[in-house]
Amino acid sequence: MFIQTEATPNPETLKFLPGKPVMDAGVLDYTAPEDAASSPLARRLFAVEGVTGVFLGSDFISVSKDATPWPHLKPAVLGAIMEHYLSGDPVIEDGAVVEATADGEEDFLEEDASTVAMIKEILDERVRPAVAGDGGDIIFRAYRDGVVSLAMRGACAGCPSSTMTLQMGIQNLLKHFIPEVREVRPVA
Repeated sequence: MFIQTEATPNPETLKFLPGKPVMDAGVLDYTAPEDAASSPLARRLFAVEGVTGVFLGSDFISVSKDATPWPHLKPAVLGAIMEHYLSGDPVIEDGAVVEATADGEEDFLEEDASTVAMIKEILDERVRPAVAGDGGDIIFRAYRDGVVSLAMRGACAGCPSSTMTLQMGIQNLLKHFIPEVREVRPVA
């Protein structure tokens, strides 16, 4: 089994491509070992000292780390991924709840429903594929008074360039297509 790795804009996160599907649908974002009870793959990765986050996408695994240098950590992460796929264990256990890509509470006024639908369409068609290419995901959270609130996950969460991505890239894109949008803000 050959597992490719790709750098992400976040120096604390690497994207691992096992060459096999990871998630059939949706995504899973684990930010702590205790959250990973439903995923044998995530549990194996958190067992590697220095791993602080695991994000499972359709065909990739983003792994975030502490201050441990990647040259020390990467071989152990590759080993954990290989061990998982060779074991035959599922990525997630039967009955585990998988997050859809647009999960969580959303806040907007009913009269803004058509604007929100346009925002989500632009995010799904133009932004989400690019963000997934960097090992992450972006989630719509709210729209109030021209302000769009978005949550970054995976490699994008905590990335030094995520603020620039939100404000310069996504904000400009949304403002171009939807004049009602004044600003884009990050939320957790």
